[in-house]
Amino acid sequence: MTWEAPMRTALELAANGPATGANPRVGCVILDADGRVLAEGWHRGVGTAHAEVDALSRLPEGGARGATAVVTLEPCNHWGHTGPCSVALIEAGVARVVYGTDDPGHHSSGGAERLREAGVEVIGGVLRDEIEAFLGDWLTAARLGRPYIVVKWASSLDGRAAAADGSSKWITGAAARQRVHEQREASDAIVVGTGTVLADDPSLTARGDAGELLGTQPTPVVVGTRAIPKDAAVFRHPNPVIFEGTHDLEEALADLHQRGFRRVYVEGGPTLASAFVAAGLVDEYAIYLAPTLLGGPRVALGDIGVETIADQRRLRVIDVERLGGDLLIRAVPVADGAPRTSRPADEGVDADGADIVPTSPISTGQEG
Repeated sequence: MTWEAPMRTALELAANGPATGANPRVGCVILDADGRVLAEGWHRGVGTAHAEVDALSRLPEGGARGATAVVTLEPCNHWGHTGPCSVALIEAGVARVVYGTDDPGHHSSGGAERLREAGVEVIGGVLRDEIEAFLGDWLTAARLGRPYIVVKWASSLDGRAAAADGSSKWITGAAARQRVHEQREASDAIVVGTGTVLADDPSLTARGDAGELLGTQPTPVVVGTRAIPKDAAVFRHPNPVIFEGTHDLEEALADLHQRGFRRVYVEGGPTLASAFVAAGLVDEYAIYLAPTLLGGPRVALGDIGVETIADQRRLRVIDVERLGGDLLIRAVPVADGAPRTSRPADEGVDADGADIVPTSPISTGQEG
């Protein structure tokens, strides 16, 4: 029997789970010896049953004996909010486990080995590329111990984020600005520096066309050491603001990872964006380009440590989206020597695409 079809069903089930938060979206299908579906399950978020246990719970006692469990991610092997799925499958009498990609977690991995030791047949790597693309941001967070970082900026075609006098509302049109709000909603947190808060007093909310709050709101995060006025708009955000009172980006990201944030949207000004780029901490770029020219000194990106053309930060464009008269270009870093050819957006982001380098304390300074 081939396992691609039931694995695609498991992947479809996984998509029902929450796209943000600390836990991955996982789906599971349990089949009998003839390949008929006995039960299906998926993970609904932190504290709920994992996909395998969710599927097993839909069967009578003994109903999974001799069955095959097809699951998108290697069954976990640790006690967290719930028990290890590897043990649950063994105790249920499952004869075979087919999974898509390995669990990279330091504490949760090892389920496949535990299953084999118990005499369960284990087959891994089915639809691995598709599943790793689907789990791209979560896999990055699990492998690197920090959230998946999207850095966004909007600029003119000549790379300016504001006019010479500092005014920047609005470089892009309404469609592009609404797309930004959709990207905010899809993120666990939105990060700015103290300079942006002091200069622009942003609300950092995700809003709809009419200005209404969208259903899911990113947690506002402010990086830096300067004091923020008590009447700043960020204090009126539906979620309590997190202050990272440091200029050390690694320290701030480690804290956000510890809080369970998987995907972070960096929307500060040029100084903060440049700090993330210089530190090698960007997994994806969301660059909004408006068909206008501004000239002057207000560049969208400052010093990122490139002294010569050989040091350029090379990117791969993964998607170009037209938004009214503007463009949204999504790109990911590529390692030296890797191809820069584009690929369809639905192939997802290579979780290992970025060059990750150590970070030293970098001041975010003043953001526009």
